[in-house]
Amino acid sequence: MIQPLFFEPVFQERIWGGTALKDKFGYHIPSVRTGECWAISAHPHGQSVVKSGPLKGKKIGELWSENSEIFGNDPSSFFPLLVKILDANTDLSVQVHPPDQYAISQEHTKMGKDECWYVLDCKKNAEIVLGHNAKTKEELSKGIDKGKWDSLLRRIPINKGDFIYVPSGTIHALCEGTLVLEIQQNSDTTYRIYDYDRTDEEGTKRELHLKKAIEVTSVPYKRFEFEPMVERQGGNKFIKLITSNHFTIYKWEITEKAEMEKNYLYYLVSVINGKGVLKVGKENYELNKGDHLILPSSLKTFVLEGQFEAIVCHP
Repeated sequence: MIQPLFFEPVFQERIWGGTALKDKFGYHIPSVRTGECWAISAHPHGQSVVKSGPLKGKKIGELWSENSEIFGNDPSSFFPLLVKILDANTDLSVQVHPPDQYAISQEHTKMGKDECWYVLDCKKNAEIVLGHNAKTKEELSKGIDKGKWDSLLRRIPINKGDFIYVPSGTIHALCEGTLVLEIQQNSDTTYRIYDYDRTDEEGTKRELHLKKAIEVTSVPYKRFEFEPMVERQGGNKFIKLITSNHFTIYKWEITEKAEMEKNYLYYLVSVINGKGVLKVGKENYELNKGDHLILPSSLKTFVLEGQFEAIVCHP
């Protein structure tokens, strides 16, 4: 297997979703409340399948167990990452994710959930919730109990092209009018803290998870600082956005021919703008905005051409 694997995304309807996934990427979405595109996913709540080629129709989880050579025979027992696009047409709930140890012991899942966001688009004066102002767990608990959201939550402005790292234990929320590419650990464990008292079509409020949320929240909040590293190759730019315990994230900005070598077993690639060509030997593969693919282990070198941007990651 020396050819790239392109995937069909899985769409998830959400109370806060909209139509941006159709409007911005041309995806065929199930409804006007489509909140998430699970673009490269092996999670049992929604697995991506191979779009074409000899492995067409295979789920990533099947590839991981049956075709492990694609991933360089990675010894991990599960596919480690999940790539999404989120359309926050309205505010997401204020929430927090558990770290690995807590998730494994309390939820009996395989991992916790660190994540990061690349802002694909947002409305003017958009913002997110990131962190809190409590100095102690007691202060955090009292602030939540009394609903002192304005003084408790930290809100920061965002712009298109921003990159935000959200480690487990960080209270956070995407706010109205935000479209992001999210790269995260392969987990779907979320503890809701506040959901603006919204109700579903039956008039039922969504469940909150306050005890667990307070237990896993990092206190006091400290924003993780990182410095992107930029490498230029002619007119092309390769930006290493972050290396964390669970993933390394890059942004590729291609404007001319680029000869590439893979420096990890496999890459997860999401084309976020423009179009181009991926050349592998004598084969050419079109790259268009909204494409999501894996470059397998045996694909050591390749050539990129065209004018496009992609977010690329590996464990």
